[in-house]
Amino acid sequence: MLSNHLQNGIETARLVWSRLPTSEEVEIDQGSFRRKSDGSRVESLDYEVIENYEYREEQAQRGRLYVGYYVGVKWFFALLIGVGTGFAAVFINIAVENFAGWKFAATFAIIQNSYLAGFMVYILINLVLVFSSVFIITQFAPAAAGSGIPEIKGYLNGVDTPGILLFRTLIGKIFGSIGSVGGGLALGKEGPLVHIGACIASLLGQGGSTKYHLRSRWLQVFKSDRDRRDLVTCGCAAGVAAAFRAPVGGVLFALEEVTSWWRSQLMWRVFFTSAIVAVVVRTAMGWCKSGNCGHFGSGGFIIWDISGGQEDYSFAELLPMAVIGVIGGLLGALFNQLTLYMTYWRRQYLHKKGNRVKIIEVCLISLITSVISFGLPLLRNCSPCPESNASSGIECPRPPGMYGNYVNFVLVLSIWHVREGGSGIGLAWGSSRSGGGSGGGGSKVKGESRIRSTWCSSRRGGGSGGGTTDTTDGDSSTNNLGTGGISTIDLRADGSSTRDSGACGSSTRDLGADDSSTGDSRVGGSSTRDSRAGESSTRDSGTGGSSTRDSGAGGSSIGDSRTGGSSTRDSGACEIPGDETFYCAKDKEYNDLATIFFNTQDDAIRNLFSAKTFHEYSAQSLLTFLVMFYTLAVVTFGTAVPAGQFVPGIMIGSTYGRLVGMFVVNFYKKLNIDEGTYALLGAASFLGGSMRMTVSLCVIMVEITNNLKLLPLIMLVLLISKAVGDAFNEGLYEEQARLRGIPLLESKPKYHMRKRTAKEACRNQKVVYFPRVVKVEDVVSILRSNKHNGFPVVDHTRSGEALVIGLILRSHLLVLLQSKVDFQHSPLPFDPRGGSLPIRHNFSEFVKPVSSKGMFIEEIHLSSDDLEMYIDLAPFLNPSPYIVPEDMSLTKVYNLFRQLGLRHIFVVPRASHVIGLITRKDLLIEENEDSATVELQSTSVRS
Repeated sequence: MLSNHLQNGIETARLVWSRLPTSEEVEIDQGSFRRKSDGSRVESLDYEVIENYEYREEQAQRGRLYVGYYVGVKWFFALLIGVGTGFAAVFINIAVENFAGWKFAATFAIIQNSYLAGFMVYILINLVLVFSSVFIITQFAPAAAGSGIPEIKGYLNGVDTPGILLFRTLIGKIFGSIGSVGGGLALGKEGPLVHIGACIASLLGQGGSTKYHLRSRWLQVFKSDRDRRDLVTCGCAAGVAAAFRAPVGGVLFALEEVTSWWRSQLMWRVFFTSAIVAVVVRTAMGWCKSGNCGHFGSGGFIIWDISGGQEDYSFAELLPMAVIGVIGGLLGALFNQLTLYMTYWRRQYLHKKGNRVKIIEVCLISLITSVISFGLPLLRNCSPCPESNASSGIECPRPPGMYGNYVNFVLVLSIWHVREGGSGIGLAWGSSRSGGGSGGGGSKVKGESRIRSTWCSSRRGGGSGGGTTDTTDGDSSTNNLGTGGISTIDLRADGSSTRDSGACGSSTRDLGADDSSTGDSRVGGSSTRDSRAGESSTRDSGTGGSSTRDSGAGGSSIGDSRTGGSSTRDSGACEIPGDETFYCAKDKEYNDLATIFFNTQDDAIRNLFSAKTFHEYSAQSLLTFLVMFYTLAVVTFGTAVPAGQFVPGIMIGSTYGRLVGMFVVNFYKKLNIDEGTYALLGAASFLGGSMRMTVSLCVIMVEITNNLKLLPLIMLVLLISKAVGDAFNEGLYEEQARLRGIPLLESKPKYHMRKRTAKEACRNQKVVYFPRVVKVEDVVSILRSNKHNGFPVVDHTRSGEALVIGLILRSHLLVLLQSKVDFQHSPLPFDPRGGSLPIRHNFSEFVKPVSSKGMFIEEIHLSSDDLEMYIDLAPFLNPSPYIVPEDMSLTKVYNLFRQLGLRHIFVVPRASHVIGLITRKDLLIEENEDSATVELQSTSVRS
């Protein structure tokens, strides 16, 4: 009976899976994938060097000095790419963290008086941020939508998609990412950072932007797609290095995921660029530690240090870890299939209705996301705080936003309050904004906010011990809150601060030199604050003047303490007046769902990765979050906003990974098993099952977690998840690239190509070619009648035999027609005996700007006299195109085409005779060295 039910379930799953559109079905349904949604066509890039007469003359005029200058400029551009990408990442992270800080500050402040008003403000702020993002994308930079990685992967594969590397795309990507991520959507900013790095590299490679008059002659050095490709590769690596603070992972990401062609010289420059990014980011974070970046703290850059987590693992744990890999492969493959279906549906039915529908769609998703993230924690019952045990190091779960200075806005509403015999101390932290703040007062907190506190409530009316606050010359401040929550804050000149919160765990805060404690106190003065009627707070800071503040009726009560007096307010540490369900008012309780839902994604991941926090989350809360966030990620992906999938994938994976960790802890009952370790493995497994990365992802996960001991485990789950995912479909970026009409050439040719030849692949198509000297009217007619981008050029010998002399590109013909300087009246070719060919063009004139649509034949206006003229194509054609025999297998043609980055290959009949044979020794000749001195035995050929 059980086997029958299981078999029926498997058949049902297969049926449902088969009904989802596969990439091949989507390709058939779309019909013309080569055409983008805006009507423009993708075009192949010319990574092959066009060695025509103009190119050879220009190379002949260059000496060794120019070659050294050329190489030096490449390294200088690599430096500029690293600096530019690093600053762009810093700007995005500071903006996102500040918007998130202001959002949570306003929401928590308003919730004190009105829950509904706070809820509306939270939704409104998210809507404004998301609307700004989608408006920028739809009206200014449509190519900036999505992650951009499929388009960049296509560019490095040899496909130029119009608009993806323009200046307006760069601006739209930066500000669009700030709005979409700051607005709380289920997406990340890491994929867009890869696109941003590529845009910066491309703009530097072509000397700036022509449309916006941001060009410099000194930057216009690289005139080939091959050189620009190398720069874009550096930009991709820089984007990953900036997003994850993982320079080595950035290099491996560029090598494994996006590039189709690699060499050792490029490896050096990519590594150099990633190192520059790491230096820029670290320098910026050091500057922000002094309090110059508003609410920005360490939370803006992804770095989840779990070096203090599980130190060892047993052989018995390998089975549940392998299960995590299988789950990651299944959920990752399902994610790819669902996003493929959603994106296809959007393109077919929704986005065709115009930009207004795109804006409405994103705003509705923002509204749903805000309602879920705010409302679901309210429906969750609070959980008891775990018992404190100094030996095990278990601590109470941390509240949302514990990293980043905006945490002070969260804690300003939390009152740690203890009573004993009528005396009490109220302690709160104010905002860390320059020039004062709310709540505890106007102290400017310098240094990185690294508060490891707990979201626990102290006992009502419990505990013992009085409280004093003593500040002498701004050196130290101590608050004794009794046994229910003893807190000591030591502000020293060296910037150290320690807080001991007793049963609720320990807390540490780093405050830089000259840091001051919260409260409106000055050196040698006292401060008295009256927050509400009948409630007062007095701080004795020594002798001197005093400061009094009255917040009036309805104001928030920050603290309530009198030296030897009584406290008139009784509040738990986690209690907010009028909102007891959300924050829990009972003894030592916390809302575990709020710590991951009502929070920024970076801080939520820190909570999920937190070490030595056994049973921090209930299985019900984790399952609720997994289902809801997985659904939101699927629905959000593909909308008209910049969207990355790294961070959402990490959140999804860490959730089910922690679920498996909870089971392992309960089953094995060993103290050295850490749930946070399993959360990390779950994150790696989902990313491997969705994106199908292995080496680069493994290094990135090690770099962002600072735990090299987990390397073998991460490798294990990545291999399993990728193998499971490959059994169902391709990776996320490959699926999305195909859906966007980007014809990628994968690293391995299809198996059926072995049975086909080059001639069969040509499909007996009629070859359109030009004679060497062609009439202008014929050129215009052929260019208008077909869309080919390359044409063979044929000349005839004296005996009348046709001879292929080279390949002419469509873009070069358009330049010749536009300039008209090479028109001639005679239909005869130029006689070289009369001297060298006159050079009327610069080689840079034939270079098409990156990511632009280029020139069209319809834009060129020719008179009737011009049409009767002739053009000699010999100086402008490529005299040495790649040629293969007609019976060569299509597999060999595929490998040649992809590895060399070609755009055209000539297929010719079998050659009648051989004029020579090149071996290895012929390629090892040094400069000014005779080939006979190279001692390498060659094979003799007998006639």
